[in-house]
Amino acid sequence: MERIKLLKVHYLPKELEEGFLYVSKEFGVAGHLCPCGCKNKIITPLDLAEWSFKEVNNKPTLYPSIGNWQLPCKSHYWIIDGKIVWSYQWSEEQIKEGGEAEEEKRKSYYYNLENKYNKQSLFKRFIKFVFGK
Repeated sequence: MERIKLLKVHYLPKELEEGFLYVSKEFGVAGHLCPCGCKNKIITPLDLAEWSFKEVNNKPTLYPSIGNWQLPCKSHYWIIDGKIVWSYQWSEEQIKEGGEAEEEKRKSYYYNLENKYNKQSLFKRFIKFVFGK
């Protein structure tokens, strides 16, 4: 498969059709069948800690690349402007390092999010203390 079409949905369907990237902005998730032909469902969460989604002229882009290391095919590709751009296979060491970097990125994101929330909570408590609301 060389191209993938965008299909915006509310819920991801149970059965995915090859050649479509299903995107639910409401639930922050995208799904498609692995473009290598193995027919495995690939689900990508869309948020600042995971994948970002962009659409230009109804052509989808997901960032970063998708590495299906847990699947037998171990496919690795990009979805850029509705095209599947195949990447090179990663070694086991690269997969491990990539996984650790992703985990670190997630931890940092949620740590910063929690700190932001706590700061807002302090501010709200202060407002409540001062104004009684």
